[in-house]
Amino acid sequence: MKHTLAVLVVNKPGVLARIAGLLSRRVFNIESIAAGYTEEPDITRITIVAQGDTHILDQVVKQLSKLVDVLKIHELATEDSIERELALIKVNAFANRRSDIVDIVNIFRANIVDVNRETMIIELTGDERKINALCAVLEEHGIVELVRTGKIALSRSPGATKNIAD
Repeated sequence: MKHTLAVLVVNKPGVLARIAGLLSRRVFNIESIAAGYTEEPDITRITIVAQGDTHILDQVVKQLSKLVDVLKIHELATEDSIERELALIKVNAFANRRSDIVDIVNIFRANIVDVNRETMIIELTGDERKINALCAVLEEHGIVELVRTGKIALSRSPGATKNIAD
């Protein structure tokens, strides 16, 4: 089962490495991990998407909450949160196929952020399914390179992340 955890931590060197190490020791397979600034300059938010059963998730939350630099942990349910990824996709874009690619990009509400004689770089923000769908359509043009951020998410509820580790 997939789980999305929002983890608020003190913004210090080494915190992300300690969290990733703890997860790997607990055999909690990380699908994606994204870290970034929050509205508080001394706090970092780490969004972790991982596979594992509920028992393993409970153990991981308990272990994470013991780390000194972890402030809050919250599991985000897909139906109760807004989830997004960013992808940059470099595709072959020879002159005779460019208009097809532009049409595809427009359908997906993506952006072309770079063009040269042989390739285009496309930027897309959306959920995992939308990015997968665009990649599937672009495969016939030849994906040269692809990079994705991994999921970031916020709860739809009006309150801030609450600590589930209590």
